[in-house]
Amino acid sequence: METALQVKNPMFSRQALTRLMVPLIIEQLLMMTVGMADTMMVTTAGEAVVSGVSLVDNINILIINIFSALSTGGAVVVSQYIGRQDMEKARSAAKQLLYVALIVGVSLMGAALLFRQHILRLVFGSISQDIMEPALVYFLLTAAAYPFIAVYNAGAALFRAMGNSKVSMFNSLIVNIVNITVNAILIYGFQMGAAGAGIGTMVSRIVAALIIGVMITRPTHLVFIEKLFRPELQWPMVKSILGIGVPNGVENGMFQIGKLLVLNLITSFDLGVDLAVKGSAVAANAIANSIAGVVNVPGQGTGLTMITVVGQCMGAGDDRQAVGYTKKLLAVTYAAMGALSVALFFVSPVLVPLFHLTPATAALAVTVLRWFAVFSATIWPLSFALPNALRASGDARFTMITSMISMWVCRVGMSYLLGASWGLNLGLLGVWLAMFADWVVRASSFLIRFLQGGWKNHSVI
Repeated sequence: METALQVKNPMFSRQALTRLMVPLIIEQLLMMTVGMADTMMVTTAGEAVVSGVSLVDNINILIINIFSALSTGGAVVVSQYIGRQDMEKARSAAKQLLYVALIVGVSLMGAALLFRQHILRLVFGSISQDIMEPALVYFLLTAAAYPFIAVYNAGAALFRAMGNSKVSMFNSLIVNIVNITVNAILIYGFQMGAAGAGIGTMVSRIVAALIIGVMITRPTHLVFIEKLFRPELQWPMVKSILGIGVPNGVENGMFQIGKLLVLNLITSFDLGVDLAVKGSAVAANAIANSIAGVVNVPGQGTGLTMITVVGQCMGAGDDRQAVGYTKKLLAVTYAAMGALSVALFFVSPVLVPLFHLTPATAALAVTVLRWFAVFSATIWPLSFALPNALRASGDARFTMITSMISMWVCRVGMSYLLGASWGLNLGLLGVWLAMFADWVVRASSFLIRFLQGGWKNHSVI
């Protein structure tokens, strides 16, 4: 029987997929190391500073995910216009995305700068003063970079939609070089701690936005923005972008809010506890998340690849190729994440001590990382890579509803049931087990939706 990829004119050759996917995986690794570098480099300032930086990074991840969701909406629209060979509308959609992203970025920056202390208290509740002080400093500096992060995400999404992922990859490399260099000077040289990490992040984000902003205006690219400083909001086009971006943003936003609520629970585990004996749950969770993020990188890269590939296939009206490429990319995800998960399971006792934690905290981090390795190899790809194929077709509302229900019932509800002292009192491990339950529910729902094929009937352009 003829498969989806055994057609006369496949839209993407194996070489084209590789050229798109590999830089995306490298880019995700590089972008992840911006926050990871901050966490690692401030360890010299003590666990309180590490905890403060990691708490704010969870809020920053929420903001970045909102920008990414909005950019995904633009990437889907642009990809489908490219698949339809309508370059004029693709360029128009690109310009609308950039302006909308900038407006959202400035708005979120203003809110964060004005209410950062209230936000930290609201989200994390009772935080000791030695953690709150570095958190406020780091929050102030990183929030100032929100508009630049928004511009960068929009530009990177546009280059990915064109199938040109090398631009954002090299940009990410520059971001890391700038961030680590500034961090090293300010943290190690001037002993600035959280302030040094915040300045490094802010400067690197500004540089990234300026570079990609200049590049996206060059007419040598398939999609480029003309007359950048002449706003031309076209509401029908904006509506198409928001039709994907808003559900995706709500999904990502509520997902991160749920994680923050759970993190509030985790901070309570350290209150009144002898950390030398039982370990710091906040520090262990921060370090475990930093290390675990490396395993997710291949899945994040292939997920972004699906946005471009499936989007162009659906824009061309070829859902058979969309199905075939989705299966192929899922297979790559499982192979890569499986190998990394096995490695993580065995080497985590060696990696965790590199973060200068107390023995009790390190042991706690190793335990949750080994559980993570098992579920990331088996469940994560279906939970987080597969739904990008659905979004690329326009089926963003289903992924939003499924993710929100699963998150609130499993990740939040079960975290309290398994982790809290009034529940099973499993502490940090209980929180991570609730997260894995969330993955299982998502994976089951998205797989059924994909196999039934209802996602093929949606229209974006």
